[in-house]
Amino acid sequence: MEMEANNVDDEEFAFSRNYFLAKESAATSGKKSTSKLSDIDLVDEQALRDATSNIEIKHEKEIVSLVESYRSLYSKWAFELRCGFGLLMYGFGSKKALIEDFASTALTEYGVVVINGYLPSINLKQVVIALAEILWDQLKTQQRSSGNLSKVQQPFNSRSMDDLIAFLDGEHGEQLEDDECLICVVIHNIDGPGLRDSDTQKYLARIAACSHVRVVASIDHVNAPLLWDKKMVHTQFNWYWHHVPTYAPYRVEGIFYPLILAHGGGAQSVKTASIVLQSLTPNAQSVFKVLAENQLAHPDEEGMPINTLYTICRERFLVSSQVTLNSHLTEFKDHDLVKSRRHSDGQDCLYIPLNTEVLEKLVLEISQ
Repeated sequence: MEMEANNVDDEEFAFSRNYFLAKESAATSGKKSTSKLSDIDLVDEQALRDATSNIEIKHEKEIVSLVESYRSLYSKWAFELRCGFGLLMYGFGSKKALIEDFASTALTEYGVVVINGYLPSINLKQVVIALAEILWDQLKTQQRSSGNLSKVQQPFNSRSMDDLIAFLDGEHGEQLEDDECLICVVIHNIDGPGLRDSDTQKYLARIAACSHVRVVASIDHVNAPLLWDKKMVHTQFNWYWHHVPTYAPYRVEGIFYPLILAHGGGAQSVKTASIVLQSLTPNAQSVFKVLAENQLAHPDEEGMPINTLYTICRERFLVSSQVTLNSHLTEFKDHDLVKSRRHSDGQDCLYIPLNTEVLEKLVLEISQ
């Protein structure tokens, strides 16, 4: 037993000794890494997407059986919508096909509008206009509503969001059977990039709370519930949560996201440059932003003279000396964020080797 105890002590001592020796070596080496993100050999994005699309799906029969089992729940889901709940689908896998099958099978008496939240940008005003026009058409089909609809002014595209939402939530005649005029809003990825900001989520919550609107949505981001406060969850959206994993690949949803291991042109350039800038100090980021904004404001110039950059940065208290600015520029150049060239008048000038579109996106990234 004593021999085993001694062996354990020796191993622990050797481990701790090697750990501190490694720390000491790292602290005294002083060598600067020459590795750059641009040195990584990335595959073409389309080639990577083609390769991933050919991956064989495992347990295919079990997945088909699982998704088929959800069809028996369609009548229950439709009843929950009729009772005023919003349906929120979560679980691993794309739920796009499942929700669309549910809508085309069980919601045929509804007017249905689809919002693809996985798109980079969405015009929510146009969506609300479409909802108002569908409700208008539904109301017109009811004979007893003809006298009341004359009070509604057309066209809807000239009205404000508040007016449109009020129309979706309004009562349109005492004798009108308003509960038969319902519109279902299907939102694929309500947590998607085109819908993720606070103002858009507040508008969606107001729309979901309208008396003529019901919402069926899906989420995939782990932090999606943080988009809503207590009132939005329990009063406006009034979510009825359903765990419906499908294990289906996110083929459609993922097409708009650049692949990290692929060379994807502008989107990948923004991602790479953003990662590098986030590792730098706030002052270094601000110096880069000064250079970027000058290049965007003067796209026809050969670059920004170093003296001009120094003067602006000193006035904004971003650097205290030329030495400080040079240290920032060295980091930029080491990571290929900034390059220098000789101006036609003989002086050295700095420029960022990114096109205008990519540079604009990068400025927005570091401004947030």
